[in-house]
Amino acid sequence: MASKEDIRRSRRLYRRALTPEQIAEAGEALARHGSTWAETVTSGEAAMFAVYVGVAFEPPTMPLLGALHEAGHDVLLPVCEPDRQLSWVYWTPSTVFVRSSYAPIDEPVGERLDSSVVASAAGIFMPATAVDKDGNRIGQGGGYYDRLLQGLDASGRRPPTIAVVYDDDLLPSGSIPAEAFDRPVREVLTPSGVVVLENAAEPA
Repeated sequence: MASKEDIRRSRRLYRRALTPEQIAEAGEALARHGSTWAETVTSGEAAMFAVYVGVAFEPPTMPLLGALHEAGHDVLLPVCEPDRQLSWVYWTPSTVFVRSSYAPIDEPVGERLDSSVVASAAGIFMPATAVDKDGNRIGQGGGYYDRLLQGLDASGRRPPTIAVVYDDDLLPSGSIPAEAFDRPVREVLTPSGVVVLENAAEPA
């Protein structure tokens, strides 16, 4: 089995080879399928979703943010804090972004809410470098989302969670080494659609 870092390296190379046209098409497809998933988990009612902004070679999520906003949903975006914690800011199309103090990303400006607000979300769209069909997920290595999910699982208030990847980032079962702090996901959003991972473990 490849190490997590080997998998990250492989997936980053794959993503860097994508053309601007492929990336743009992926963003539009993710918005369509992500909006459908949101409608499913809310039964068509307006709700709140925790999302993120895909940067660099990540799957682009700005079209998804726009689609959720257009559908009447509230959108929360993460802000990196010390000790690998996240706070959250409500996003609208007029939101201003500034460079993060803790990660190589731009983050929204606004009132920062602690992660307890995410427990009230209808769903969480999570970044991922890769996911295998057992639900094991690899992020960028910061551990922010594993900590978030760990806290939500401990509270018994974890909303439906879906990881966002390109089609080829969904790997066969057994591809990703799972560690004690990892939190599996049961659904994956790809440009081809939503994949339900029947073999994924239930949250601890």
